[in-house]
Amino acid sequence: MLRFVMLGLALLVAVDTQADLAYKLQPRQVAQDTWLLEGATDNFSARNGGDIVNVAFIATSAGVVVIDSGPSRRYGEALRQAIEATTGQPVVLLLLTHHHPDHVLGNQAFADVPIAALTGTRELLAEQGDAMAENMYRMVGDWMRGTEVRLPDETVEEGERQVGNHRLRLLALRGHTGADLAILDETTGVLFAGDLLFHQRALTTPHSPGLDVWLADLERLQALPWKLVVPGHGPVASDPAPFEQMRDYLGWLDGLLRDSAAQGADMTEVIRAPIPERFAGVELSRYELIRTVSHLYPRYEQERLSRVDR
Repeated sequence: MLRFVMLGLALLVAVDTQADLAYKLQPRQVAQDTWLLEGATDNFSARNGGDIVNVAFIATSAGVVVIDSGPSRRYGEALRQAIEATTGQPVVLLLLTHHHPDHVLGNQAFADVPIAALTGTRELLAEQGDAMAENMYRMVGDWMRGTEVRLPDETVEEGERQVGNHRLRLLALRGHTGADLAILDETTGVLFAGDLLFHQRALTTPHSPGLDVWLADLERLQALPWKLVVPGHGPVASDPAPFEQMRDYLGWLDGLLRDSAAQGADMTEVIRAPIPERFAGVELSRYELIRTVSHLYPRYEQERLSRVDR
């Protein structure tokens, strides 16, 4: 009898655990035919299951276009269910903005549709994906059960792409990872900027080719005829505030790293630099400053070194 009681309790615990690991995704319509699932501005944790990214989908007359698949297989499956419940239409295309794990580890749930990305994104995911997935397992735990890297199976280039009644302009940029896809839906004026744009959340720099490259990408994006911009992280906007904040933040970072290198400061000094008051409302500023110094400061130091063989 005791054995059956213990088995019953174990089953109840398993059911409760599964319930606790459910992504409660609630798409919010932000424009005609366009829905957003807005992630938290926190860091990855077992509490949020890695749901810190903005994922979107467009219901066209030919089916649904999804932009990024989220941080886990479980998230991707919940996303498919949310799309079906919201639109009643099949998914016909998944576009990946870049290779970072919070944007692509839901790919397994879209194995039956084309998964498209820039060539560089596919290469980076093939090279770094397994290590990034392992790190996600460490950070968010059981949310990642069954998650494996699935590579894109279609390559896209910069240009126009018609999907049903929506005309998408694809832009191949580099500032965040070296291979960053932004999408302007010319039909609605919604710009999906991916992680080239963070809003009210500190930017991440592990694979950036340089802050100058990133700033140039922002100039190009802002000049597009958009009406609403969806950042990779943080709230959407219909005004240029996210671009202004990003340029200001990137400019401050660049100046801090450049001046610190010129003064011969070491990393421990740079990571203790005061965060400007105007960025007080930007989530994770100190945490990301520490990471950015480790990612980028050696380059700034190298630039200051003089050659001794000349």
